[in-house]
Amino acid sequence: MDTIAILDFGSQYAQLIARRVRENHVYCELFPWDAPAARVLALNPKGFILSGGPASVYAEGAPLVPDYVLDSGLPVLGICYGMQALTHALGGRVDPSSEREFGVAAVKPTSPNPLLPAASFPALMSHGDRITGLPTGFTSLAESDNSPVAAMGDLARKYFGLQFHPEVHHTPDGAEMLRRFVVEICGAAPDWTPESIIESSLTRIRAQVGRERVLSAVSGGVDSSVATALVQRAVGGQLVAVYVDTGLMRQDESGQVITAFREHLGAELVTVDAAEDFLGALKGVTAPEEKRRIVGERFIRIFEEQAKALGLPRFLVQGTIYPDVVESSAPDRNKAAKIKTHHNVGGLPEDMHFDLVEPLRYLFKDEVRAVGEALGLPESLVWRQPFPGPGLTVRCLGEVTPERVARLRAADAILLEELSAAGMLGKGAETSQAFAVLLPVRSVGVMGDQRTYQEAIAIRAVTTEDFMTADWARIPHEVLAKIANRVVNEVDGINRVVYDITSKPPATIEWE
Repeated sequence: MDTIAILDFGSQYAQLIARRVRENHVYCELFPWDAPAARVLALNPKGFILSGGPASVYAEGAPLVPDYVLDSGLPVLGICYGMQALTHALGGRVDPSSEREFGVAAVKPTSPNPLLPAASFPALMSHGDRITGLPTGFTSLAESDNSPVAAMGDLARKYFGLQFHPEVHHTPDGAEMLRRFVVEICGAAPDWTPESIIESSLTRIRAQVGRERVLSAVSGGVDSSVATALVQRAVGGQLVAVYVDTGLMRQDESGQVITAFREHLGAELVTVDAAEDFLGALKGVTAPEEKRRIVGERFIRIFEEQAKALGLPRFLVQGTIYPDVVESSAPDRNKAAKIKTHHNVGGLPEDMHFDLVEPLRYLFKDEVRAVGEALGLPESLVWRQPFPGPGLTVRCLGEVTPERVARLRAADAILLEELSAAGMLGKGAETSQAFAVLLPVRSVGVMGDQRTYQEAIAIRAVTTEDFMTADWARIPHEVLAKIANRVVNEVDGINRVVYDITSKPPATIEWE
């Protein structure tokens, strides 16, 4: 299988580069820029992509292009800081710009080349330095108002640099540029498909697990469902699925999960009612990271108890996916800042007694769904609304109490019901994820001529392809009005509904 190696210089967009490469059915992996050469070259890549980053090439300790990249003789594409680092490594010059360039700019190609479109195009710029002296062998391929070298290339060596970000949707032609680099310039065959993912996953799972028994942590979400289905296909009866009802699930979710697993997966399923345990551990806790840590630890302790009852299986399956790893900034994968801890990545206790089996760890959400469909899982499982591992804990801002969770659960059920009725959820719908958030603030209202002083619900609904970036969904006003009217009339303790219209970035999709 042909591959591409992406070196991460600290850009929050680095994972999007990987996402765009995989859209072309080419496998890639993201490595820290200073990862050992042997580790990167073990991928046997057909080319390298150098990500952007926040540094200046002349700053002390600035990331550098590793020697093995240039010694390999393979094609190289530098993006933003990656272009500047490539320029610096090859003897060119980079200087601070008198006018920084942030936002969408018009880029005009100046020389025929195999990478860029022929006509001018919009592109996202985000830089303070610019190229003032090209390395030997390079020519300028494009310019913008503030960047005389908006793109450059050495066509003989197949080295290219882009001052803008082709990986973001603000650069409409960027996906095609990345396809041209990966498939046409690097010559990588597009053989990364759901079927090939399944085949390679089964091989890895069998090699890791052998003949030992395996526990699978299931929540009913697409990630844990697909991970469990993969492991079951790999090891069959060695797998036991465990569903923990934390008391923090959505309305009617436990019954739906149990039915779906027994009818569609045929796996042995053990259910654990741990609502009192989780809610007790969360009493008085308001800090988001502490909530996640508590939930992560309680999950592991419960699975350890189940493991004892089942003869101490050594392996635990989790539905960790790539965005979980990225936002938790797992140190083995990238240099970006930690945004938040995911309970199944960074919230695990150090003294847990399991070896983790994570077959989806480096897949994006749409890849997970494609694999689920290829495995024959029902649409009701594959296209379930994403749900965070810590459950409603991180959607109940402030203290998590049984009363507040019940309030949030009821409002969330109304939201999902109305959006589904409006055709805005499910496969093919524009809205990718929607949920309610209970805010720890009270406001004055009036109901039945009486003063109220109650909590507020925020609605969060987003559109996204990869869950790395997202935009707020344009829900019709009449649908929002119906949702708000039902929530304040049917849910005790709520007298105000607001709609979150913040994109990601700067916000994350979840509030905590």
